[in-house]
Amino acid sequence: MSDTREIQAPPADVYAALLDPEVLKACVSGTQEISGNPADGYEATVVQKVGPVKATFKGTVTMSDMVEGERLTIAGEGKGGAAGFAKGSANVTLSPSEGGGTVLAYDVDAKVGGKLAQLGSRLIDGFAKKMADQFFSKLQEHFEGPAEPAEGEETSDEEGKKGWLGRLTGRD
Repeated sequence: MSDTREIQAPPADVYAALLDPEVLKACVSGTQEISGNPADGYEATVVQKVGPVKATFKGTVTMSDMVEGERLTIAGEGKGGAAGFAKGSANVTLSPSEGGGTVLAYDVDAKVGGKLAQLGSRLIDGFAKKMADQFFSKLQEHFEGPAEPAEGEETSDEEGKKGWLGRLTGRD
């Protein structure tokens, strides 16, 4: 699974953010805690639901192939008890964009075992792609803020719910 994103920040800033445990915690959905540093690796606890299986994964995240401002490999491995295990890696490259930002390219590989492996490769591949997309979308939001809704779209689910409820009860 590969993709690219343009982030409105210099490559050095994006690289630094990828090494910051607080940014990592904010970017990985379901992260309950993370501690450590880029040199020694990070310990993490993440709760995820993959199809019908929900598990708490305790594991490690390591950084390797680190060239400041240019590239790094993020590898994670976690055990989810009876649910099994998950491991994956992302090779990330950063290059300056014409607009002064960063073109971030990534290639993700994921593997699972145990009950999770019984879910089938299509479900697992879809979940891994979704997790990678969420991670890099949240990283982009870290620098740029939430994406602006397109013209004509509701600005939030709450407004849509209030409008529907208001119409149902006759209130504005």
